[in-house]
Amino acid sequence: MSFTPAFPSSRRTFLKSAAGAAAVLALPRFQIARAGVPAGSKINVACIGIGNRGWYAVSELMKDPRVNIAALCDVDSRLAADTIKKGATLKEKSQLACADLASVPLFRDYREMYAKMGDRIDAVTVSTPDHHHYPAAMMAVQRGKHVYVEKPLTHTVGEARALRAAVKAKGVISQMGNQGRATEGIRLMKEWTDAGVLGEVREVVAWSPEFSDTYFRRPTSLPLAPQTPPETLAWDLWLGPAAERPYHELIAPVRWRGWWHFGNGMLGDWACHTLDAPFWALDLGAPTSVEPEVSAVSPEVSPEWASITYRFPARGKRPPVTLRWLEGASRKPAPPAGWEDDQNKGGFPSRGMLMLGSQNTLIAPGGRPDSPRLLPNARWEEFKRNRPPAVIPRVVGGPMKEWVDAIAGTGPRPGSNFEYSVPLSEMVLLGVLAMRTGKKIEWDGKAGRVTNDASLNRLVEVSARPGWKV
Repeated sequence: MSFTPAFPSSRRTFLKSAAGAAAVLALPRFQIARAGVPAGSKINVACIGIGNRGWYAVSELMKDPRVNIAALCDVDSRLAADTIKKGATLKEKSQLACADLASVPLFRDYREMYAKMGDRIDAVTVSTPDHHHYPAAMMAVQRGKHVYVEKPLTHTVGEARALRAAVKAKGVISQMGNQGRATEGIRLMKEWTDAGVLGEVREVVAWSPEFSDTYFRRPTSLPLAPQTPPETLAWDLWLGPAAERPYHELIAPVRWRGWWHFGNGMLGDWACHTLDAPFWALDLGAPTSVEPEVSAVSPEVSPEWASITYRFPARGKRPPVTLRWLEGASRKPAPPAGWEDDQNKGGFPSRGMLMLGSQNTLIAPGGRPDSPRLLPNARWEEFKRNRPPAVIPRVVGGPMKEWVDAIAGTGPRPGSNFEYSVPLSEMVLLGVLAMRTGKKIEWDGKAGRVTNDASLNRLVEVSARPGWKV
């Protein structure tokens, strides 16, 4: 079987469009906004949420000599102490010149941090549960601070849109933490798609298992019986903008992801990784409808399994696309034509994404866009010897360095800046809304409203309890 992509015309078109993209990305350093950071000075960064996933931001910033970690914030003193201890080990082992984390001002409430240190902070990372992303980030942006926010960007579509508008108004550098956006793999998928390797893509399928017990344990009954929070956890601050409720170990500090009031389920937790490549490569934009099939609808927790079907209209010369998100062990799709287990050790992956084209099928095993390949397997080896050239600028050093480079004026705007990551997050969050309510959504992307059931728009909008409204 031979592989003969229609290169002459598609390749010329691809190179032309890619050159334009490269020109936009490769802005000269004097064009990069620095929002008050004097040239040559260290960038003072505050880290909000420093336990668990927050350690990634802290550790990466510790390694960057251009950065001074100016403040730390976490509602859990045990997790904060663990991070400070790990920081001491990293500093000694790697012989870093950064300050000891133990000497950095530590806060429990980021509102207090902003009030006391707002004029001494240039940038902020947010690695909290999803329901805190918006207020923590918006308070930073309103003060003219650059922001790095973990995925999904916010808890609701309205929050995401408000953040994008604020970032644009303030001219700060923004980045969402879907790390795959900075990888080689996602660039390969974009280049192959633009070069016509797949042909017309009308169908995308992504799948994921349910959460492991570490991140979400399904309750056997609801409501949960109240428990006393650990002394190390400031429970009311952990709730933050969410409505008051009793503490329970099935929610905090780490099992919040499957609870609708704090997280966005597996779809919200992983789709900004898994669907990033098709969203970019196919220019998907906003869906016109999202239709759910779920094991059960609960006002509290995500379902055991779900099938979410997005429909996207034609975009220019690109045909309409149907995208299916399959969640839960029972929803895992059958291997596509051309998949041979004997050539793919480990069998068909438990998590992944397929772009089904008229000429070839692309598979990205795992949740992130790291290792794409073509199917059928027999065609893959030949394709590797004849694949399109690399024309999209590559990221060197990962997404955190990409963000710092942009702040320092030595690199372009990050790939997952909010102009890009807000529409991606919006697509994901619309699926979450459909899954949460069990209702089909017809969506007006321009207006940002559900058109077939106005009652759902309350879950699209920004809301917070008193004391947390931004």
